[in-house]
Amino acid sequence: MLFTPTVIKNLLKKPATRNYPFTVREPFPNYRGELVIDIDGCIFCGTCSRKCPSQCITVDKNAGTWQCDPHACVYCGICRDNCPTKCLSMKDVHRKPMTEKITWIEQGTPPKPKKKTAEKKEEK
Repeated sequence: MLFTPTVIKNLLKKPATRNYPFTVREPFPNYRGELVIDIDGCIFCGTCSRKCPSQCITVDKNAGTWQCDPHACVYCGICRDNCPTKCLSMKDVHRKPMTEKITWIEQGTPPKPKKKTAEKKEEK
């Protein structure tokens, strides 16, 4: 008998939860979601891979590849904050669930080393 008022009240109220796949809540402000890279702006310095606490980013300057394991990423944003060219950003949505594990690989062109003409002139 003690539960009857509670049951009636719960039947008349709207549900406390959302029907998730069909009703999606808008993300909060400054939400750190999926990692995005502008590979054309990347200089392949490797700062993001050194600063990443989960070590999910691998940068190969010689080959010009930037690789990320999204399943190991903790979405902390430290790589984005430490990128000197600001080519890393984060979307305000989280990645969709996947059935198989993937690794995200981006191929770019590493910048050519600057010629040392000033040093050559000083030596002469």
